[in-house]
Amino acid sequence: EHVQLRIDPVHGDLDDHVQDLHQRVVLLKNVAKEIEQETKYQNDLLNQLEETMAKAGAGLKNSMNRLSRAMAQHSSNHVLHVVMFALVCFFFVYLWSRFSR
Repeated sequence: EHVQLRIDPVHGDLDDHVQDLHQRVVLLKNVAKEIEQETKYQNDLLNQLEETMAKAGAGLKNSMNRLSRAMAQHSSNHVLHVVMFALVCFFFVYLWSRFSR
């Protein structure tokens, strides 16, 4: 947990090495802070994207439900039109057979 450092009075450039090491530690600390900020930004961006995709999925689901209801109504109207057409045709055939005698 503790680091011991022996200073050799013969080598005077030890202070320069310590200063250089201190500058590098400060630089690494700044890089770590920037990485942390970028990570937070990216996480926020991903959360927004996730929310947007959830909203788009809900909108698509609602659209599909509306389309299904519209198709069901259109199909029932289509059957109604076919039945009406058949009744009109039957009525004209009936009238034609009654008046053609």
